[in-house]
This record gives sequence, C-alpha cells and structure tokens, in this order.
Amino acid sequence: MSTSTKQFNIHEDWTVVILGFLIIGISLFIFLPQVPVFKWTNGADLITIVFEIKNLQIIGFQFIYFISIGLIGTFLVGKSIKNFLFTFPVIYILTILALIIAGNTEVKALNLEAVIFSLLIGLIIGNFFKLPEWFRSALSTELFVKIGLVLLGTSVIFSDILKAGSLGLIQALVVVLSVWYFAFWLCKKLKVDEELTMMISSAVSICGVSAAIATSGAIKGDSKKLSYVISMVLVTAIPMMIFMPIVASHFNFPEEVTGAWLGGSIDTSGAVVASGTLVGETALKISTIVKFSQNVLLGLAAFAISIYWTYTHNQSAEVKNSKPTLGVIWERFPKFVIGFIGASIVFSFFVAPETREVLKESLKNLQGLWFALAFTSIGLETNFKDLLQHNSRKPLIAFLTAQLFNIIITLIIAFLLFKP
Repeated sequence: MSTSTKQFNIHEDWTVVILGFLIIGISLFIFLPQVPVFKWTNGADLITIVFEIKNLQIIGFQFIYFISIGLIGTFLVGKSIKNFLFTFPVIYILTILALIIAGNTEVKALNLEAVIFSLLIGLIIGNFFKLPEWFRSALSTELFVKIGLVLLGTSVIFSDILKAGSLGLIQALVVVLSVWYFAFWLCKKLKVDEELTMMISSAVSICGVSAAIATSGAIKGDSKKLSYVISMVLVTAIPMMIFMPIVASHFNFPEEVTGAWLGGSIDTSGAVVASGTLVGETALKISTIVKFSQNVLLGLAAFAISIYWTYTHNQSAEVKNSKPTLGVIWERFPKFVIGFIGASIVFSFFVAPETREVLKESLKNLQGLWFALAFTSIGLETNFKDLLQHNSRKPLIAFLTAQLFNIIITLIIAFLLFKP
C-alpha cells in the first residue's frame, strides 16, 4: 500500500495549532460533542449502560468527529489519506476497548487510567503481531498527543502558566545543563560515537524524541542512529511514566513536586501527560507546564549544538555548508506550545466562567481521547526488539545511566522549587 506523501504540507506543529483551535471553535460556536459513558461495575452494566444504543451512537458520532479532524490533519501534514483511513478505525476501536476496561469501577479504584490500557493493548499487538510498514508509518502519534496538549490549555489558567512556567524555566535550565553535560561526559567516557553522544545527551536532558530529531537535524546525523535513540526514549518512557507516580504516591510527595518531577525527567510529552494524569489534575498541569518550559529551550539548544558541531573538529564539507543562523531557534521551537498558551489565554480572559464550566467536561473528554489514541499508537509503533538489535550496548548503558541521574537531580530541584 502506498505511503507516498502529498506535495502540499504544513509543519505538524502548526497543523496541531490549527486543529486544536478548530476543535475549540466548534465547541464554542457550533456544537458540543456529547460525552459517552464508559463507567460500569458488572456485566449487566456493561450491556445496559456502555453498550446501550444511545451510548453506542455517541461513540459512533465521536468516531466520525475524530476521523474528520484526523483527515484534515493528515492532509495538512502531507501524509497518505488512504493509509490513514485504513489505520484510524483500528486505532479507534482499540482505544475504545481501553476506555471500556478503564471504565470498570474496580479498575478505577486502582487509579489506572485509559492511557495505560491503550498503551498495553498497542504494545501487545505491536510486539506479538507483524504490522505492515505502511500501517506503522500511517500512525499519527505526535499529532494526536499535541492536539490533546493544545486542548489541555483550555483547562490551565494563564496565571498558573506564568507562575509554574517561571519556576519550570529555572528548573529546566538547571536540569538541561547539568543532565546534558553529564550525559555528554559519560558518553565520552564510554567511547560512544559522537553523533550518538549528541543525540543521547539532548534526548535525555531536554525533551526526548523532539530533541533527538532536532539534534540529528542540527548535526546532519545518521537516521539509523536517530531511530535507535528514539527507540530508547520511547521504551524507557513507559516504565518511568508508570512507576514514578507510584514512587511519588508511596513517599507522599506533594502533587506540585510530583508534577515538576515528572515533567522534568520523563522524556516525551505524551508520557508526561499520562503519568501526570495518574497522579491528579494539579500534577498534570504542573508537569505539562514544566515540560513546555524544557521544550522552549529546544530551539536554543539546537542552535548551540549547531554552532558546536560546525566549529569543532567535525568539519565535513556538508557540515561546513550548514552554518547556523538565528533562524534555527525559530525553526526548532515547538510551535504547538503557542497553541497551548493561546488556548489558555482565550479561556482565561475571553471565555466567561459559566461557559468554561459548560465546556469543561466535553473538552476534557476530547483531550483524553486524543491522548488515549496517541498511546494506542505509541504501543503499536514501539518494538522492544529495537534495543536489542543494535551492535553496541554502550549507548544504552549511557542513556540509562544519564536517565537515572536525570531522575535524581530533577527530584531534588523539584523539591527545592515546587514544595508548598
């Protein structure tokens, strides 16, 4: 099946901003999508409540709504619409299954969210069944996560962003600089090659996949090495997002501290959202804002890396021809953050409190479903064998050691800055 892309395309982050505000606009001015019911206690509830005709109609309409938004996004980023039409129904059905499982009252009592089951279902299928390459390439994980993050902005009051964002920026500066240097030093000690060293250092210290991609672009890195680093980021993010909230709960960390810890140490925005959701609403907001503070540094980091790579001994003709400019900062800046902040501004200053209250449940449902769809996709595209197929274990050792350092230093700083 063809995976060819269209000539027309818009950067994914700008597409996310467009789609996020399209959803917000529809909710404000056209109609408010109904929220399906997934809560059930026993088999009878499952049949009479979840599988009740009206509820199934809501789920069906929700499918039409989401696939329509997804089609617009697929067109704008230039991916194959045909492949999306084949893959999205599968992802949606698997995600609904996860929502049904998570809706059980006994499961809810264990504080297990739908994103965990989305991820597990995706991982089981992705690792035990061979999925066609066109199917994997059609997955829109980043798109789904970022749409959810823009919608999350509607629930974050702007004063919270300014408060947590300033503290988050302080934390981000300290963490990024210390963790990046530690990872760089460790990779050098282990004699990891220079491209992997740069990618690992950026991925573990800044914002995971996005940082690895930005760094690879800045140094004209090997795509296979980039794929390896991304695999490490995705695989390690899974246990971190599950067990870090458990550790925080066991030791009774304040929710603000937990949020800052999660946002500062987990390397992917989606995993940060999932782990924050497991802890609570405050942790979710703080973790997201802290992660955004790190994301903001990505452009500056890519610029600095470009300069370093250009003016050190890595003087290939290709690298020499790619002299960095100030435009690199804007090019690498995660534009979806603008959507998050914009949504927060709109709902903080231009939407009446009573309107916010009316929209709250529906928008939270939409946001949660985008996240759940993203984690089904992450599970489907994550292959644990990827880490074992690389010739050298040294990059993995360096990454895991640096990640452990990241977890410890971020926790200390989170307590210093965010403890009530």
